[in-house]
Amino acid sequence: MAETLKLSSKTLKDWLERETSSVFVPVHSRAERFLGELRKALNELADASKMLMDNSEKEIERRNMKTYKRARALSKLSRIFLERIRQIKVPEKVSYDSLNTLIQETQKALAVTEVDIRNWFPRISPFFILDRRKFLTVFEKAKISLKEAQNFLTKEYVKTKTLEETFQLIDKLQSLESELANFKEQKAKVENEKVKDLREIADAQQKMVELKSGGEISQLSQINSEIEALNAELKHSLQHLQKPFIKVQALSLRGGGSGLTQDELKKLTQYLENPFEALATEEEGYPILRQILQKLTVLMHNGKLALKPDKMRKAEQTIESILKRNSLMDIHKKCTNALSQKRNISMSTGLAESQSSLSKLQAVIENLERKKNAIESEEKSLERAIREILEKIQNNRETIEKNIYGFLGKTVIIEKVEA
Repeated sequence: MAETLKLSSKTLKDWLERETSSVFVPVHSRAERFLGELRKALNELADASKMLMDNSEKEIERRNMKTYKRARALSKLSRIFLERIRQIKVPEKVSYDSLNTLIQETQKALAVTEVDIRNWFPRISPFFILDRRKFLTVFEKAKISLKEAQNFLTKEYVKTKTLEETFQLIDKLQSLESELANFKEQKAKVENEKVKDLREIADAQQKMVELKSGGEISQLSQINSEIEALNAELKHSLQHLQKPFIKVQALSLRGGGSGLTQDELKKLTQYLENPFEALATEEEGYPILRQILQKLTVLMHNGKLALKPDKMRKAEQTIESILKRNSLMDIHKKCTNALSQKRNISMSTGLAESQSSLSKLQAVIENLERKKNAIESEEKSLERAIREILEKIQNNRETIEKNIYGFLGKTVIIEKVEA
């Protein structure tokens, strides 16, 4: 069984170069020679085209009627040759793919040029004989250089194509691993920023809890809770008056003779919307409510409210309880005391300072939350990039290992990078 070699991406290229130097180096050297020969041939062909163009333009300037038309035709043709050759891109470094592309581009250019020569050179005859011969000599040499490079590519260079691609893949693998390391470094920084941000958010939230749990803010919170409880209790106590109050309100708004003054109608609306506020702002004995209830009793007895018997009975019982038994006296005291405490706390400087501090802390938390969201978005983007690079690295590793086995018959395992 063949030995399995474990190599890192950093040592792999040197090892492969040693293993294949006897095969690859001579072929690659010849490829560089053929690239140089093609470059030289194309330069010489460009110079020859420039020579045709210069000599034809000199002849045009002489205005000799015998040669004028042919000189113009040659000038135009040589410009086409020169532009066609200059469009061919000769690579700086040789590889199978770059040499193959150069050969294909040169082949197309020479093939079209040969057609142009066959069609136009006879029309220029018998003039410019020496110039045309010089050009044709250079052109034929270029064709020979192209054919030799083509034969080398298809018969020899193609055998090391996979090996050359493997060297390129190794370079790409090292580049990907470097890119991966960079992304991991960025991710670590982002994670540190996130931890710091979360810690700052927790600190600010703790300060808010401390502010809310002590001093005037805590007292205000307790009073507000008490007020909510009193409001709920009042709603329950006045529940059977809800329907009659709504009907009286509607009667007043339609101008149907409810008998309520504007102040009484305003207070009635307040009792419907916020019973606590309505009762707490009443004087002792809640006189406005009493006036409303007395007029409500008259309206019910006169049949102006059109209440069902059961609802009317319950409403009358509630009214009697309030007017005759002062059932709201205790809760009225509680409401006025709660409202007074709330006003005193609300006007204190300590509350204003605490609320200002809370507002500032809330703004800090909101900014930190926005920053955290941005950090998390960047973190997800980096995680996605890392996954994509790891997938590319894995694909490169597998291709390289497969290529080495196919070329050398040796099993090589490239060490994995940590995810």
